[in-house]
Amino acid sequence: MDHPFLRWMDRLYLATIWAAGTAIFFMSLIIPWGVFSRYVLGTGSQWPEPIAILLMMVFTFVGAAAAYRAGGHIAVNMLTEKLPMLLQRAATWVVDLLMLAICGFVTWYGTSLCIETWGQGISELPWLPVGATYSPLPIGSAITFIFVLEKCFFGPQTHRRVVRYEELTEGV
Repeated sequence: MDHPFLRWMDRLYLATIWAAGTAIFFMSLIIPWGVFSRYVLGTGSQWPEPIAILLMMVFTFVGAAAAYRAGGHIAVNMLTEKLPMLLQRAATWVVDLLMLAICGFVTWYGTSLCIETWGQGISELPWLPVGATYSPLPIGSAITFIFVLEKCFFGPQTHRRVVRYEELTEGV
């Protein structure tokens, strides 16, 4: 199926993978620098820890959205596999509705948290608002919300044709 919404979802999925991968890459550079500056140079830098925590939040919440779409998340389906097919479908819809409710809740209140703490600063990084450090929470939840809607209307991504990277970047 070559629906425009699915092409947009594939691009969003690719962006989430890149964001999570980039966060891990920079985190793997920043943490050793913090250790090196503290134990070798003897001048512990203040910025590596809060930046690494921010990158870990990006990886966790944005990466979780990508894992959900790819079907790579933790799914305990031992009980549902024993149910008749009709009840399995009903359980799937209940889970999807609960996921939408949870993602909506976290997006709404996570955004409120970001707004309320935007004026506060971090002592190690006074230029970085606390609200910015919380922003991966509502962003990742909103992306997951969109991926759940996609699954509800178009089925799981794992049951569709694999789209090549070249196809996603055509005309960009």
